[in-house]
Amino acid sequence: MVPHLITALTGPINELEQRILESMPAIERWFRLEWMEHTPPFYTSVDVRNAGFKLAPVDTNLFPAGWNNLTEEMLPLAVQAAMAAIEKICPEAKNLLLLPEKHTRNTFYLMAVQRLMQIFTQAGLNVRLGTLDESIQKPTTLNLPDGSTLTLEPLVRTKRRLGLKDFDPCTILLNNDLSAGLPPVLEGLHEQYLLPPLHAGWAVRRKSNHFNAYEEVAKKFAKLLGMDPWLINPMYAQCGKVNFHEGEGLDCLQSHADALLGKIRRKYKEYGIQEKPFLIVKADAGTYGMGIMTVRDAKDLTELNRKTRNKMSVIKDGQSVTEVLIQEGVPTYERINEAVAEPVVYMIDRYVVGGFYRVHAERGIDENLNSPGASFVPLAFAESSHLPRPGEKPGASAPNRFYMYGVIARLAMLAASYELEATDPNAETYD
Repeated sequence: MVPHLITALTGPINELEQRILESMPAIERWFRLEWMEHTPPFYTSVDVRNAGFKLAPVDTNLFPAGWNNLTEEMLPLAVQAAMAAIEKICPEAKNLLLLPEKHTRNTFYLMAVQRLMQIFTQAGLNVRLGTLDESIQKPTTLNLPDGSTLTLEPLVRTKRRLGLKDFDPCTILLNNDLSAGLPPVLEGLHEQYLLPPLHAGWAVRRKSNHFNAYEEVAKKFAKLLGMDPWLINPMYAQCGKVNFHEGEGLDCLQSHADALLGKIRRKYKEYGIQEKPFLIVKADAGTYGMGIMTVRDAKDLTELNRKTRNKMSVIKDGQSVTEVLIQEGVPTYERINEAVAEPVVYMIDRYVVGGFYRVHAERGIDENLNSPGASFVPLAFAESSHLPRPGEKPGASAPNRFYMYGVIARLAMLAASYELEATDPNAETYD
């Protein structure tokens, strides 16, 4: 299924699609060479926005949930990619310990955990679920909507290893984004693989570092294709000392927002885009669509009402927001059944394994769709007939459009790889 685009399907996005398809051998070789130098994150999901004149990633998640939204047809791809990922890290791996988020009442999330367990079981591993919730002292059974169950078990920590009672894993897979901080139980593990690494968690990670790395990747890729990197790169700025409750640091926010809107206007003028630019202001760390607002005029930032200030002050796990990312807003002109939609692409290791559209009937083209009321429609990524089809008119072929989404998502994943290398506390430094 290709979403209906309400913009005329002519102009830059179609030229970009054409150029990407024509350059496919060069693109795949370029990625191959990059992966020889850099290690992909273990798994990644990327939110992509298609404005008709620009296609760009707006968020990159290194602890993706939502696996339950992938279709059954996508599973073989995910299993194959999981096999490749595990083989690289620990070929003799037998046991995998999966550590999910603590919100055990969210049945949608639990279905995603079940799907992850299914993928890694089919990849040839014994998978069991531990929990970072210290209030769980004994094996606890959780009921799922489809009648099946999951069992959460308390962790057993020895000096150098982490496991469960009678279960010693080679690999520990985190599906908890560590917003609340680094749990001591995960620190100082020397003989086990912890994936993703601790510095990928939101206690350490910053979106501004990610988009800084993405800018570098976008420039390299644009040079390869002979195009303007802006067509795939959202501009951004960062403010490091903000207190929404007290109204502190809002002048920094306003001046950066003003400058960024000016830059976007110049780009719109250059490309003849008759749109009013907007910005997305979001917490520099954190996820779940919390701490996000749309800004259409920098002046609005000085007059935030109490409701907005409260919304922007706190994110997941009650963490206060003091650093924010100001990002060029990329409108989405995709529609499914008349509702605004954006593609979300899922990857394991360096492989695209599927994805879905996040659809929200009550949100506008310039708003965050990751909010209550969103629904999910699977992407038709996984059918074998969906390899790119050269020669088809741009905008007419689902496989070609999806290939393009996959390329942009892999660029964001490569940026995450750069970002993790740059922020690795254990990296060797050379003078």
